[in-house]
Amino acid sequence: MTMFLDLIDRVLSHEGGYVNDPRDPGGETKFGISKRSYPAVDIKALTRPQAIAIYERDFWQRVQGDKLPRPFVFQALDAAVNHGIGNAVRWMQRAAGVADDGQIGPLTLAAIARAEPADLVLLFNAERLEFYAMLGKFDVYGRGWVNRTAGNLRYAAQDN
Repeated sequence: MTMFLDLIDRVLSHEGGYVNDPRDPGGETKFGISKRSYPAVDIKALTRPQAIAIYERDFWQRVQGDKLPRPFVFQALDAAVNHGIGNAVRWMQRAAGVADDGQIGPLTLAAIARAEPADLVLLFNAERLEFYAMLGKFDVYGRGWVNRTAGNLRYAAQDN
């Protein structure tokens, strides 16, 4: 949990405040929490502590953040938030050289533990950039997505 609290401000710095951009598939969003994903949440009234609780429960725990190496864990968390758990887990698995079944199990965790953290970060972010490039909204949001990943690579250098 301590590591999560150390890293959540980074995620929130990417996500920003209230937005309701009709071009964004997430629709109404605040702190990166979208109405599309959380239809029962009053997005406009969402507080920062409520958003942090959602991130801890629905993203950190699901990527098993407490079991990931410090130099890599922020990359996994940020991608899970930005692209969904399934994509983030499959990229983790590809970067670690195991079957990309979208489930974090003992084989995935062992492969991640054996991997050189810097290599894991680079391979993971290569997957992420390739994914961005395939998205139909790249012309609209691509610059921001690429800048987000560049910032994450800078964080990785600090975390190593």
